[in-house]
Order: sequence, then structure tokens, then C-alpha cells
Amino acid sequence: MFSRRQFMVLSGGAGVAAIALGLLPKFAEGETMAPQDGPIGSFEVNHSDAEWHALLSDDQFQVLRREATERPYSSPLNEEHRTGTFACAGCQLSLFSSITKFDSHTGWPSFWAPLDNATAVRTDTSFGVLRKEVHCRRCGGHLGHVFTDGPKPTGLRYCMNGLAMNFAAQTG
Repeated sequence: MFSRRQFMVLSGGAGVAAIALGLLPKFAEGETMAPQDGPIGSFEVNHSDAEWHALLSDDQFQVLRREATERPYSSPLNEEHRTGTFACAGCQLSLFSSITKFDSHTGWPSFWAPLDNATAVRTDTSFGVLRKEVHCRRCGGHLGHVFTDGPKPTGLRYCMNGLAMNFAAQTG
């Protein structure tokens, strides 16, 4: 019989081994998805890696195109409280209204709902954990993950990488 600690170490090691061996499916560049795990296809906005590198900072490229995660509490968008819209840093598609932003105390900008037809969700099994990965529906850029521990009215928490988005304040 294993202790809880031994079990966690062994199961974590198994997840890392599965990732290293490519046994767990992962979203690849060029793939797309419908709002709920739809078929693979193409995006409205496509660029080569060289073109993406020219359009994005190195950190943005790693998050949007390679599904990296920024350090918690590192994004200035955590402290953005003005009225406006958060858009994809890759293709400028409007993703979230500031009306749905809330402080989740997780270190990443969080929202309880995206704008209509803005995001796509795909199952992510990396690290041996089942999560829902959120991408820009127009360019496929990785934004973050959605969890079911958010506030009303949806009960969802869209936990987004600030590097994946730009903010435009509402004028007037």
C-alpha cells in the first residue's frame, strides 16, 4: 500500500513520462476546435512561426503559440479595472468584456464568461489532469483554462494569461 505522498510522486511521474512519450493528446499548431471539442480544421487567421515571432513578443509567442503559462501575478491586466474589452494579442479578436472580469485571487486575469463566438474550448490532459483549455476561435492562440469554480451567473472561471490579451478601454 502506498502513502498519499508516494502515490502523488508516482502518479506525477507517470504523467510526466506519458507527456514525454507523447501518449497524451495535445493541441498542435494549426489545429482548431469548435466551441465544445469540435473537429480539427483551419483558422481564419494563420501565420508561419516566423510571422508569429514578428507579430508577438517572445513571451507572447510562448503563451499563444506554444501553450506556455505566465507566472502568476505578473500581468498588469490583473489590476485593469476600467470599462473596456480584452482582445487576443495574436489577432485582435475581442474575447472578454470587463463587465465579466473578477478577482479570483489566482494571479491571472479571470472572467466568468467570454464574448459570443470569441473562444473555443478543448480538452487538455497534460500533466495527467483533465482540464478545459481555452483558445481564440479565430487564430487558435492559447489563452488559458476554464474551471467550474467561478462566480454566478455562470459558475465558470476563465483563468487567462495576460500575455495572451490586450486591453482597450471604452471611450466616451
